[in-house]
Amino acid sequence: MSVTTRIAGLVGVASLIACAGSVDTPIWERPPPPIADSPVVDPSKLHRFELDNGLSVIVLEDHRLPRVSFGIELRRGAASVDPDRAGLAGFTADLMRRGAGDRDSLELASAIDALGSVLSVRADWDSITAQIWGLTRDLDSMLEILGDVVLRPRFEDEEAVRARGELLAALERATDDPRYLEHRFAAAALYSGGRAGLPLSGIPETVMALDAEAAREFHAQMFVPNNAIFFASGDLDARELLDRVGAAFGAWPPGEVPDAGPPLPAPTPTERRILIVDRPDLTQARIALAHEGISRTHPDRIAAGLLSEAIGGGGFSSRLMQRVRADAGLTYGVSSSFNLYRGGGTFAVATFTRVAEVRTVIDLLLTELERARREPPAGLELEEIRALQVGQFALGIETSDAVLNSLVNLDVYGLPEDSLDTYRSRIRSVTAADIERLALELLHPDRAAIVLVGPADALVPQLQDLGPIEVVQP
Repeated sequence: MSVTTRIAGLVGVASLIACAGSVDTPIWERPPPPIADSPVVDPSKLHRFELDNGLSVIVLEDHRLPRVSFGIELRRGAASVDPDRAGLAGFTADLMRRGAGDRDSLELASAIDALGSVLSVRADWDSITAQIWGLTRDLDSMLEILGDVVLRPRFEDEEAVRARGELLAALERATDDPRYLEHRFAAAALYSGGRAGLPLSGIPETVMALDAEAAREFHAQMFVPNNAIFFASGDLDARELLDRVGAAFGAWPPGEVPDAGPPLPAPTPTERRILIVDRPDLTQARIALAHEGISRTHPDRIAAGLLSEAIGGGGFSSRLMQRVRADAGLTYGVSSSFNLYRGGGTFAVATFTRVAEVRTVIDLLLTELERARREPPAGLELEEIRALQVGQFALGIETSDAVLNSLVNLDVYGLPEDSLDTYRSRIRSVTAADIERLALELLHPDRAAIVLVGPADALVPQLQDLGPIEVVQP
């Protein structure tokens, strides 16, 4: 190697070091890279249509692999169900996989298995989705199956009895899971008497009343094309697929779009309350602090996400993780989140610790929430949170399926079609003043519901001066 070449190489290394910072500075302590804008989807690969009956169609072409996925998603979900029928949306979705068209449950499962495909039908709070994945060569067969499942489910009485029994057994098993109990009773503490106060899957009292006729009525009410999106991604031609979609779903008659359900109450709770779910057998207690949050379409949702990342959503870099785990050594994990739905949402902090340390942990949680109101993230902390959010966003849209799911979600909530492309710039536009305002508007530790799952005899004495206490059985 010549002297000139060696010198040029050393200059190149020096340039890299200058860009990255001192080699003595760990990479995790260096400033985050600048947030860059770039289109998420190649416009030539993304296609949107609408059938005469109101069915929206979104297609994302990706010819890298000989596979496709497609489905139907409704813009309404379990939030549309009355509280006394809680669990009906999921029950109906389950029955739709248990026989459709000319095939009974076993025949439908065999047809899907023969194709090497996967069928999913699931219900969420604001949507219901039927989706199938498989190879491009089997597109027509899969489209036929999807059409039967969406438009012609059998809802047989025998299958309904079996599905109800399985759901009741699952609910019984769930009462042994402290995390399930934490989620269930936190919702009840905030929304008692409303649909959001009950689990998505219902409770035994509501599930016992579910049958095939209830599923038929719910399906007829919810499954109308002007309330639905057909979505597809993978190795397919959008124009050719549109003809097939028209043949499969074009005769689907439109109907009245179901009500989305009542908005969630706010504020909730109006004063601090403590709810203990008595589990005398536990040596570790689950802890949740919760109050109302914001909706999926709230104009400050991006900034609220940054605020939550700083408090507890950012993993090991978050304030709560540093304070409760790293400094105090009282838990393995702690998190915070804004859970966003059409009619509102919740803000919640969740963790667990030894029963004897519950009060210490709760005091730390309340202290950190109060500190977030007094000292919201700014400066380098805010820049690091921005970089983390952008990185998580990029990881969440690595595949065509993930991108398409995000686009469908935007449609479900009526958000702008370019929201993915503008996400990074909207992250960058959030100011420290925005975060300061939202910390005061959205964080209310003084009136949060505090829900614990653990032995009441040991927990009640620790918490008596925090507020009124209610003890319930799981």
